[in-house]
Amino acid sequence: MTVRRTLAVAVALLTAVGLAGPPTAAEATPTVPAAVVPAAVDPGTAQAGNLAAPAADPAAGPILGRRHQVTYDRYSLMLDGRRLLLQSAEFHYFRLPSPDLWRDVLEKLKAAGFNSVSLYFDWAYHSPKAGVYDFTGVRDVDRLLRTAEEVGLWVVARPGPYINAETSGGGFPSWLKQVPGRARSSDPGYTAAYRDWLGHLDPIIARHQVTRGGAVLLYNAENEYATNTDAAYMQDIQDTARSHGVDVPIMTNVCCDAADWVSKWGSGLGAVQIPGVDDYPQSFDCENFDTTWGPWGEGVTERIRPDAPVFAAEYQAGSIDAQNVGYEACRKLTGPAYMRYFHKNNTIVSGATGFNYYMGFGGTNWGWLAQPNDVYTSYDYGAAITEGRQLTDKYDEFKRQGYFLRALTPLTRTDPATGPATGNPTLRTDARANPDTRTQFVLLRHTDRAATTTDTGVLDWFTPDGRYQVPVRLAGRDAKILVAGYDLGDQRLVLSSSEIMTHAAVDGRDVALLYGDQGSTGTTVLRYRQRPRVSVLAGDVTSAYDPVTGDLRLTYPHAGLARVLVTGGGRRPLLLLVGTPEAAAGFWRVDTTAGPVLVRGTSLVRSATVRGDTLDLRADSASAADVEVFGPVRRLTVNGRTVPVRPTAGGSVAGRLPGPAAVRLPALTGWRVRAEAPEAAPGFDDSAWTVADHTSTLSPIPPVTLPVLYSDDYGYHSGSVWYRGRFTATGTETQVKLNAVTGKRGNYLVWLNGRYLGSAAGGTQADAGPPANPDPGPGTFAVPAGLLRPGAPATLAVLVQNMGQNDDWTAEEIRFRQPRGLVGARIAGSTAPIGWRIQGAAGGEDLPDPVRGPLNLGGLYGERTGWTLPGFPDRAWLGVATPSARPLDAGVSWLRTSFRLDLPAGQDTSVGLRFGAAPPAGYRVLLYLNGWNLGQYGADIGPQTDFVLPAGLLRGHGDNTLALAVVADRPGGKLPPVSLVTLGTQRGGVPVRDVPSPGYVPPRR
Repeated sequence: MTVRRTLAVAVALLTAVGLAGPPTAAEATPTVPAAVVPAAVDPGTAQAGNLAAPAADPAAGPILGRRHQVTYDRYSLMLDGRRLLLQSAEFHYFRLPSPDLWRDVLEKLKAAGFNSVSLYFDWAYHSPKAGVYDFTGVRDVDRLLRTAEEVGLWVVARPGPYINAETSGGGFPSWLKQVPGRARSSDPGYTAAYRDWLGHLDPIIARHQVTRGGAVLLYNAENEYATNTDAAYMQDIQDTARSHGVDVPIMTNVCCDAADWVSKWGSGLGAVQIPGVDDYPQSFDCENFDTTWGPWGEGVTERIRPDAPVFAAEYQAGSIDAQNVGYEACRKLTGPAYMRYFHKNNTIVSGATGFNYYMGFGGTNWGWLAQPNDVYTSYDYGAAITEGRQLTDKYDEFKRQGYFLRALTPLTRTDPATGPATGNPTLRTDARANPDTRTQFVLLRHTDRAATTTDTGVLDWFTPDGRYQVPVRLAGRDAKILVAGYDLGDQRLVLSSSEIMTHAAVDGRDVALLYGDQGSTGTTVLRYRQRPRVSVLAGDVTSAYDPVTGDLRLTYPHAGLARVLVTGGGRRPLLLLVGTPEAAAGFWRVDTTAGPVLVRGTSLVRSATVRGDTLDLRADSASAADVEVFGPVRRLTVNGRTVPVRPTAGGSVAGRLPGPAAVRLPALTGWRVRAEAPEAAPGFDDSAWTVADHTSTLSPIPPVTLPVLYSDDYGYHSGSVWYRGRFTATGTETQVKLNAVTGKRGNYLVWLNGRYLGSAAGGTQADAGPPANPDPGPGTFAVPAGLLRPGAPATLAVLVQNMGQNDDWTAEEIRFRQPRGLVGARIAGSTAPIGWRIQGAAGGEDLPDPVRGPLNLGGLYGERTGWTLPGFPDRAWLGVATPSARPLDAGVSWLRTSFRLDLPAGQDTSVGLRFGAAPPAGYRVLLYLNGWNLGQYGADIGPQTDFVLPAGLLRGHGDNTLALAVVADRPGGKLPPVSLVTLGTQRGGVPVRDVPSPGYVPPRR
């Protein structure tokens, strides 16, 4: 995604031509299709075996091993001839470095009604050095795609090469800054680099395509490629993917008012098969969440190609925290009210049949994963699933809308229609109708989208079954999708002023779940051949039957959960459940080989299996609660344990689930502390450091002084970098004058002959000069009198805290190749040359710890020598009771402690580390759990005080090591209290194993 305003344009899904059998050696360079055309013109297909088998419902997601034929027309994507309404949510595996938890998030997305997941692949995350790639451990994308297949989610694969996603470099590895040639262009150096990346990744993606029995349905070339228009580059990405065996449709997502470029994508060089769209109508103004309402438009995805369906390739479902007010404000900015209006508005007005929502789960910018300008450690994003993997009211709204889109299959083929008059000018309707079934979908909203009043009207509704007057009520900033002329299983739904969440044929009858605002009156009209029998099992429902029309009119208030059983009338029985939005959100629909099952009362349903008359559920429960099951079952097990149940009058079975066990977390005591920064001392041995002697650079930003001191030019790309400059003093030195570019929130600390001189903020951006911005990130430091003696050697030591690489969303050299580290160093009052050495993360691009990877560590002494790791011998350090017990000196200090956990078994407990207050000014803390850098806490960094400790990195049944590296630009500060907290706990979850990672190994002597 991008943090710039986006233009709503459309996506087209189209035919792929593929391979009939499993991958072979010859398929490394398959023949690229000469042309891919809509099914309406030529039903070109991606050949797939096993087509004689009964077609599965494509909306339900992939079935392991089943290959699919892919076609499309102007209405929707089709698999094996069946229409598919694609519902996708964005998930970044690289922001959750615990592979077992990938399944947890994917199952939660599936349970919300999504049938697809969109996955960026971060080049920098996998490649520490040119030509070196790692797809193991927390980077095992083959496992990721297998997990998606097992969960039953289609995949939109987004390998870049550029992804943005607020990642360091926008996903470009930092070593790419040293490759000649403009990034995101056809320049040969960049071309060779990204072809190598895709050459390693694409074959993994290719073997998981739907055409080979996998889950990958679409392939996204590039990302938001709006400001540059290198058609040859776009063409080569596609040709390269095809040569690697990619045979599913290739799409892209466009943003940023790129209308001229988009218009060229119908045909010709660089034309993608699917011109896609980003749209963020609610902006990123989390600070003003209570007043912001669609400043960037109504969020309607426009159709661009007449021969392809409309697909909102990246639609707002959260926000970055641009104002540092915390992600809860972003969750409110893009909360259920926004979703009810904008998501529904886009569904009906655009007629889209493909949606990808950004984000479904945000995750964590652990290590140095983040780009520096827009985000901090948390990438919660205000998403429906929190960074701690907890479900929110946004999740409930996704489920209500997602189940509706899944159940109402006529939505996959609709044309604009005339909506009914409302009788009230403050209300308006828009409508679509299916040309085959004539089913109508009516969007009811306010004429002024920002209206906050509650208004009523009477719809003059010409339905396929006759004309009706239907009273409606609509609250401000809300929207409803109402349905008429629909075959609801074996029932004929004439119309309803309640919204439909889902319906299914369950145990020989139809079960339908409808909802409406608390206290509003709802009307549902059903048609029967003869008078049916109506039994009100619960709630206040009145009924009237018209023998002339055959209409059964049900009227009711939306309150609690009403239950109506309708039998006879020439149709199979109907159980109608009508409630409030909150009551509807308590239901879960899950498909089994014995048919759909509805479950009520659990916090989550992950999967279900019917064995005879027994339903085996995998489900979560956050508290003790009643559970109810609608299905062809009489017995129930949950997570392998029998739950006693009883039959109900409505044909369900009901029982009670226990809640989770209490979680007891230990206090963090027994800390040990040690001051660091031996690099500042004049006598420190830096002979093994890299000599900084370059006189030229590929960066378009000229250095202020020579030699070039840019850290990337010497292979140090992440976190802190140390510089030591030696010169001969003259005694006339008056000031140390430095420049550094660190990215937003970075700073640097300065010592002269071991004396701390102070700190300065690093520059966030440097312009191409001179004369533009000749003084980025300036710092001037007075030389204390008598510190330097004439003729004596002197040492200048500088610790620069770099905050990540700039993204490259504008495809400009000057943005991506911004330097990091010192860009200028001189001594006022002296012309003596300075000899420089530089040291960043141990090994530079040659990783001593490939398990945690290239973005985990910087160049602090403790990072280089294992102070972050379990098993490091810290007994000689000073003992303190708590981190707040002792004032800290300027420079670097470390605190370490250990703790043991024994979390309740069979339970998913999310644990965080909490700092008890905002940090003192001038202090920043790097948080390491068992050697993994999981956060940055500091006054200049962001508002975050809680940091998620992911299960798998956190050993829930064993010993854990916590290390805090404190960088202070002033002495005397104290850290606030630090504690472990429970972010959520549920009985259930997924099994999580400890992520294998190395501990401390003493150096060889």
